[in-house]
Amino acid sequence: MPGIPVSAGFAIGLAFGVVGLLSGFCLMSSLRDWWTANDGRKVRSYAVALAVAILGTQFIAGVGFVDIAKSIYLQPSFSAPLIFAGGLLFGFGMVLSNGCASRALVLLGKGNLRSLVVIAIIGIAAQMTLKGLVAPARLAVLQATQTTSAAVSAPALLATMGIDEFVARIAVTLIASGALLFFAFSDGQFRRAYGQIAAGLAVGLLVTAGWLTTGWLGADEFNPIPVTSLSFVSPIADSLQYTMLSTGLTLSFGIALVAGVLSGSLVTAIVTGRFKLEGYTSPNHMVRSISGAALMGIGGAMAYGCSIGQGLTGLSTLGMPSFIAVAGIISGAALGIRGPVVIPALATR
Repeated sequence: MPGIPVSAGFAIGLAFGVVGLLSGFCLMSSLRDWWTANDGRKVRSYAVALAVAILGTQFIAGVGFVDIAKSIYLQPSFSAPLIFAGGLLFGFGMVLSNGCASRALVLLGKGNLRSLVVIAIIGIAAQMTLKGLVAPARLAVLQATQTTSAAVSAPALLATMGIDEFVARIAVTLIASGALLFFAFSDGQFRRAYGQIAAGLAVGLLVTAGWLTTGWLGADEFNPIPVTSLSFVSPIADSLQYTMLSTGLTLSFGIALVAGVLSGSLVTAIVTGRFKLEGYTSPNHMVRSISGAALMGIGGAMAYGCSIGQGLTGLSTLGMPSFIAVAGIISGAALGIRGPVVIPALATR
């Protein structure tokens, strides 16, 4: 039924908005705190979210509830250079804008008007890259550099060595999730950060819920929908288009997800007294923010996802393209936060 993915997408987004506002869940701020303040609580919360997402996604895929092979993350043909470059642009852009796409939605809900500009620019830049002025160049690079691989995921790669596919899935899942959980809980400070632990668990479960929504609850052979979960660059672009052309478009899981995140953050901000209108502090601040948003929109479209779309949802499939995208995102963030070109800190968001 078409209404199920939309309703469930809004509910999942609502929960993400609440968790995001209360915990500050964001890859960019996690890396910044870890690299510049020696505070690894948020990055370890992200590791918990990824571990739970991998466990949940691989379980529902293994038992046949969801065919994650139908998702964009496990397509046999992909361009590693394009995906890495897109991740690099997105990672650098989220540093300039002082937050990723999902974080901008959460902050807009608490009255941060800078995020309204960021979201609008992300949507416009992503549409330009997917279907507009930048699309021909993206497609030309894609056609020139794409390759086809028989083993597009880590379990499939292990299976090429003669290991049973089911055993390979279990082995890679346990190794990856176990390593992430060990990294997270090996730190005593994080073990006492109950709020961050809860946030990681919640986000990981929301990723699994997204897969179940689009791949099982909303499955309809007469009206198929994309099998996916939490992601924000393309959905923000779709949401922007829907607000302008709603009479000619239909609601989707992604659009409902975006609306849910914004609503969840707004309600939480009002209830907790955190709602406060904020703007730019200077023209230079605005230029940096807009530049970062444009890079995130372009990069996210090239990489097929953002720090959530590839960093959690994509990696939960254990797909090789997602590892490439995340490597690019982290490299771009490192260049912005720790690179030789020092970027002055933006105003606190």
